[in-house]
Amino acid sequence: MTIRLLLADDHPVVRAGMRAVLETEPGFEIVAEAATAERAVELAATGIADVVLMDLQFGEGMHGAQATAAITAAAGSPRVLVLTTYDTDADILAAVEAGASGYLLKDAPPEELAAAVRTAAAGQSALAPAVALRLMDRMRTPAQVLTRRELEVLQLVGDGLSNQQISKELFLSQATVKSHLVHIYAKLGVDSRTSAVAAATARRLIRR
Repeated sequence: MTIRLLLADDHPVVRAGMRAVLETEPGFEIVAEAATAERAVELAATGIADVVLMDLQFGEGMHGAQATAAITAAAGSPRVLVLTTYDTDADILAAVEAGASGYLLKDAPPEELAAAVRTAAAGQSALAPAVALRLMDRMRTPAQVLTRRELEVLQLVGDGLSNQQISKELFLSQATVKSHLVHIYAKLGVDSRTSAVAAATARRLIRR
């Protein structure tokens, strides 16, 4: 059975590279490409694809995790396989909670990518070994890991946003943002925003 693929990435060179690799695989057909997350959602809704290969960063506009959530929320939707350069906890959790069937890094060997596509198409989970290991580590020490919301707050702190800006971005009260920061500091063993960002970046919890 042919697996129909939709490539969603804002870089034409990356899409061309994926096409070159995947077109050589038997049973794969690339039916469409999307340069924005919004376009990927539109195309996925038409039912033309079985698997969407989704990047996470699209510059302006919708994030890849948001697009994944929008796609997987619909009945009979295609599977979404995230293909990105980011392996932080914040990105992995956002994608998995959005309903992604798999999470691979862009430096994955062609055979690993092809196998992940087939696994996702079959309705199973396809995680890169490094990603699976990070998720297992989180499960082993639940009291010490940052929650999805804490990672969101900390990522925005790393992006330079103030508490007021974070509260507007995440639709939280400033008191709630401060409470999240208190928990973040305690879990990371730090006492300032700068130290929290530095520690989280070093542990690949957030992107810088």
